[in-house]
Amino acid sequence: MIEINLLPGARKKTRSRGPSFSIGDALQGLQSRVRDPWMISAVAGVAVGLVAIGAMWTLQSRRESSLIEREQKAVQDSTRYASVIAERAKAEAQRDSVQRQIAVISAIDGTRLIWPHVLDEIARAMPPYVWLRSVTQTSAVSNESPEVQAGVSKAAPKKGPARPAAQQSDENVLSLQIVGNTVDIQALTRFMKALEASPFLQNVTLVRSDVVMQQGKEATEFRLDMQYEKPDPSVLRTVPFTVSVR
Repeated sequence: MIEINLLPGARKKTRSRGPSFSIGDALQGLQSRVRDPWMISAVAGVAVGLVAIGAMWTLQSRRESSLIEREQKAVQDSTRYASVIAERAKAEAQRDSVQRQIAVISAIDGTRLIWPHVLDEIARAMPPYVWLRSVTQTSAVSNESPEVQAGVSKAAPKKGPARPAAQQSDENVLSLQIVGNTVDIQALTRFMKALEASPFLQNVTLVRSDVVMQQGKEATEFRLDMQYEKPDPSVLRTVPFTVSVR
């Protein structure tokens, strides 16, 4: 639309736009304020704080993600090896049970062959003109179970006053007495020396010797005390035992 001003000297009214804003004045004011050292330090402190907060947030985020990853891996490993740990515990329980059984068997096997060895050594040491009348055990018979002897279980406490350790150790040693006759004193001496030289016998002692009549002839009756000795393992000879099963 075209407007024509027919009144000379008349001016078009301008609209009031309110207070004006000048960018140049604002920059000049900011420049004047920036020269203040307290303002500079405040701005620098805020900037450093923002940078530090950002760096700490980044570091904590990385650490949190690393810990979460390690936790997930640990949970997976725990789940994966739970069955392995259970099988290992079961195998260790079976191993302990087998070891206890072997200990009991060893305790039984270690004592059941004592008398065969003793009698074999006595028979091997027998010289001519010597004959035996009896071989008896003089020490107390142990009432302990094989489990106690093997150390698998503990013995029940005994009533009465406690005995010295030396007396208890003496009771655990097998002692025996031999009663025999001879018509040759030198044969008796050789018999005692042969028994003492045995790796299964020790402390061979002549308790008494008396002259007796045997079938109208004089003979010497003797009594010998001795103890069983556990031999050195190198003396023993083991032989494998096999049984064929059909």
